[in-house]
Amino acid sequence: MMMEKFALRSRILLAGAAMSALLLAGAPAGAVTPADTLVEGFAIDDIISMDPGEAFELSTAEVTGNTYDLLVRLDLSDTSKVKPDLAASWTVSDDGLTYTFKLKPGLKFASGNPITAADVAYSFERAVKLDKSPAFIIGQFGISGDNVTEKAKAVDDTTFQFTVDKAYAPSFVLNCLSATVASVVDAKLVKEHVAAATPSADYKWDNDFGNAWLKTGYAGSGAYKLREWRANEAVVMERNDNYYGEKAKLARVIYRNMKESSAQRLALEAGDIDVARNLEPNDLDAIAKNADLTTTSAPKGTVYYISLNQKNPNLAKPEVRQAFKYLVDYDALSSTILKGIGEIHQTFLPKGVLGELDENPFKLDVAKAKELLAKAGLPDGFSVTMDVRTGQPTTGMAESIQQTLGQAGIKLEIIPGDGKQTLTKYRARNHDIYIGNWGQDYFDPNSNAQTFASNPDNSDAGKSHTLAWRNSWDIPDLTKQTEAALLEKDSTKRADMYKDLEKKILDTSPFVIIHQQLEVAGLRKNLKGFALGPSFDTNFVGPVSKE
Repeated sequence: MMMEKFALRSRILLAGAAMSALLLAGAPAGAVTPADTLVEGFAIDDIISMDPGEAFELSTAEVTGNTYDLLVRLDLSDTSKVKPDLAASWTVSDDGLTYTFKLKPGLKFASGNPITAADVAYSFERAVKLDKSPAFIIGQFGISGDNVTEKAKAVDDTTFQFTVDKAYAPSFVLNCLSATVASVVDAKLVKEHVAAATPSADYKWDNDFGNAWLKTGYAGSGAYKLREWRANEAVVMERNDNYYGEKAKLARVIYRNMKESSAQRLALEAGDIDVARNLEPNDLDAIAKNADLTTTSAPKGTVYYISLNQKNPNLAKPEVRQAFKYLVDYDALSSTILKGIGEIHQTFLPKGVLGELDENPFKLDVAKAKELLAKAGLPDGFSVTMDVRTGQPTTGMAESIQQTLGQAGIKLEIIPGDGKQTLTKYRARNHDIYIGNWGQDYFDPNSNAQTFASNPDNSDAGKSHTLAWRNSWDIPDLTKQTEAALLEKDSTKRADMYKDLEKKILDTSPFVIIHQQLEVAGLRKNLKGFALGPSFDTNFVGPVSKE
């Protein structure tokens, strides 16, 4: 734990020496990272908290996935399923409402405290009552601060029960329980660090459930334990010898905050880091030509898209919506800006997710687009704006789309801005066109279906701010279909329901989905067992070793 003193001073010196050596700017060329340490260059400046009940950023998800355990975890051999983690088995009641989990025997936290069903129940309670960003993943099952202690409870030391409000598809419930917000924390340890809180209209509890401490502290049981987080500098993880499964092969893992692709490439070539995680196409090409290095990639559950605000009367025309889908040069983007970091993918469910539809029907076809614009009464095109977050690949994609739209007479003005500016405008429905990406909140088709194909209340006062709502797309029938898919228990039928939704989104929606993110990494060839998972919380480093 970062807030406690290390038990052995020698361990302090070892970890400190490793950190100091590895964080030095301008380390000499040919430097070699320690044989028992994995060092990754990674843009980790998004981290704001290490509390699994609060953290909802991509970098933190990777750390959490390696340092905390769950009841169930995504099965990487078949991502349509989950597999046991702390739970040895589970059953679902005949009415589909109660999930009963039996824990594996002899489990321990990194602290040495035993893992019990009471720890699981407390983990759910604190996540729901804290009500931070990821709490909705548990809350969507009818769980609130007022009922969580009854709905998520320990029956005995090894039995945990979770009761939901509807007979959802079991795959939906279990996939949500594989999200990092369901990480199991050491209740005894956390309770030693709770801070008093004054109840108010916004927060009615008398303590913070250890949130202030866990922002930088650690109370988990994963293959690695969090040793230290230095904001905008580094994260250090150390092997957890109390881990129930196969022990991590390396003593520690260090993530160095490095934002620039070129800096990561140079550090990798010099041997200052073992892995480079944020490489752009040019640097990726250079690494592929280096005999001492290699690359790896994996599709992630993030899709890039442009969306057309239906408040704009021109963009609301069905023919215009379809014309835009023929005015993206997918092939050119694939071979240039997205080379190695993206894969053309035009449906809202990413590959690997239950129900994913592998269809890419659209190609650049200016003549077809002009024909559709003429049918819409806009043969000469029109003028429109696009809000673009500055940076790659979005800026390059926007410029390419600007050029191809122009071929059909559509004059696109690009409005650049930082992430906060563009998102604030987008979330207020004040844009014409927005270009951005959407990542899954949990590894279940509902995560994307709910945002692309559901809009329960299209009024400006609507509380469900899905992407359909942000673009003023009023779709009561698709909303009902999305809700129905949550209740289909047969996985094959459920998958077919999502495929049907995807086909309808392809044909009629204001979304032009362009590609799925490929996460890439450059690495030194002496690494063994390094692999990228299908989500950011499944990039496991426990199996990694060095020759």
